[in-house]
Amino acid sequence: MTPFGARVRQLRQERGLLLKDMAAHLGVSSAYLSALERGARGKPSWALLQGVLQYFQIIWDEADELLRLADLSDPKVRMDLTDAPADAVLLANRLAREIRDLSSGDIAAMLAILDQARARKLAGERS
Repeated sequence: MTPFGARVRQLRQERGLLLKDMAAHLGVSSAYLSALERGARGKPSWALLQGVLQYFQIIWDEADELLRLADLSDPKVRMDLTDAPADAVLLANRLAREIRDLSSGDIAAMLAILDQARARKLAGERS
C-alpha cells in the first residue's frame, strides 16, 4: 500500500463512502480505484488528484498533504545517482535490496533521520 492509497482509503472509510460510488464520481473503474488504494497502481494523474480533492472537498493544508503523499507514492522508485558520493550509491543500493527485511521500527528511525535532514535544509534556506 502506498501513503496516498492508504490516506484515500482512510478518508473514504471515515466518511462511510463506497468505493464504487467514488470510482463512478472520478470516472474510473472500481478495480482501478481499489488498485490505487492498495498500491498496485502507480502515482495518480494530476486530473485524478484534482477529482479526489473535489470528491472529499479537501482544501488548503489537507490538500497540500494529500498531493505530497501522491508525489511520494510511486511504488517503482528510480534514482539517478550519477554525481552522488560512493556511500550514497551504496546506501541506495542496499536499501533497494534490503528494505523488505527492515522492521517498522527501523523504517520509522530512517524516516526520522530524513525528516531531520529536510528540516536542516529548510532552516538553511531560510537563513
